[in-house]
Amino acid sequence: MSTATASDLTVPLLGGRQHFLLRRLHSLTGIIFGGYLVVHLLVNATIAQLGSTYQVQVNKIHDLPLLWAIEWAFIFLPIIYHTVYGLYITLTGQPNVGHYPYSKNYFYVAQRISAIVIVVFMLFHVLALKYGAFTESLTFDPHNALYTVHRHLGVSGFITWVLYPLGILASCYHLANGFWTAAITWGLTISAEAQKRWGYACVGLFAITLIFGFTALIAGATIDAKPAGNAPTAQVDAMNPTN
Repeated sequence: MSTATASDLTVPLLGGRQHFLLRRLHSLTGIIFGGYLVVHLLVNATIAQLGSTYQVQVNKIHDLPLLWAIEWAFIFLPIIYHTVYGLYITLTGQPNVGHYPYSKNYFYVAQRISAIVIVVFMLFHVLALKYGAFTESLTFDPHNALYTVHRHLGVSGFITWVLYPLGILASCYHLANGFWTAAITWGLTISAEAQKRWGYACVGLFAITLIFGFTALIAGATIDAKPAGNAPTAQVDAMNPTN
């Protein structure tokens, strides 16, 4: 007898074939954005290396030709579709964890909750850093990367120690659990044993990306960074981490 899961009870508003294709596209865009997230967290973790390492990585990204097209093709459009269809799944799904308290149902509910957290977090993260919303102190300058990251994280303790930890935790969980379900969606892990082995790998992915994320957060918040030209390097200021 098969185990009922919340995802099985999603109400398809579209025809069966269209719904199948849209779910596959949702999974594919999640994989694309997941790959970007791993790279993004890894690059940000180089903040902990101090000096010019992080600035060098940022320069490599911003020196790419047609960066705007790359961002739209591999970041913004996949995020938009994945978010919109993910919200549809969340709103039309019927969680049944109360009736079927299986671990996979708990994972499903946590995936939906993490998706909502990520939407809120991403809106703040992108609007503040890229478009200068809310206040200029939150804006990211790619030519002065280390200093503006530190300035961004120094604006508010709530932003640094509540919003970002929640955003990082939700993103890393959503990524790892999403990769686990994607392998089932694409027929890569059919047997229970294969799913179990892939599950261990996804737990490892969650742990590694979480370490990357919190390394970047703590380093960015505790360095003593100066505007470009004022100081050749950045040093950890353990006595006054919000300067």
